[in-house]
Amino acid sequence: MTTGHGADNGEEALTGRPREYAHVSDAVPEPEPVLGAHETYAKGEIGSIGQLVGDIAGDLSALIRQEVALAKAEAQQSASQAGKGAGLLAGAGLAGWFALLFLSIALWWALGSWMDNRGWAAVIVAVIWGILAAILAAGGRTQLKHVKGLPRTVETAKKVPDALKGNEEHA
Repeated sequence: MTTGHGADNGEEALTGRPREYAHVSDAVPEPEPVLGAHETYAKGEIGSIGQLVGDIAGDLSALIRQEVALAKAEAQQSASQAGKGAGLLAGAGLAGWFALLFLSIALWWALGSWMDNRGWAAVIVAVIWGILAAILAAGGRTQLKHVKGLPRTVETAKKVPDALKGNEEHA
């Protein structure tokens, strides 16, 4: 399976992350080792309630820090892609406006002189620039469709309830 990110099949084996997330991983700090209640005590072994509560609080704190770091990294990447798409759409709108304003006047005048009917010449010019604006808008829309959102954050957030119940997945 090729995702087109320029990585080979060995990347997942090296990083431990699927290839489509490799570009986000640079902004996400490595997870902290968590030595909480799930690793401190063997089954059936009982620690003090204070120790258990402290371990659970530490585990939750580390989990929340990691989720926030992941969300920040993914949000930054998605915002960058959305900004590029929005910039293309804004440029398309501005270019369409000026083109319609200045070039349409010249074309309208030339067609009106040739056809001896300025009204129909104006309609023809408006249709031509409407087609151009639709093409530019389609390009911007395509760019905005490539925004992925926060896929890793959603994926890991779905695992939180199981992890809290002690059914966490080990890599």
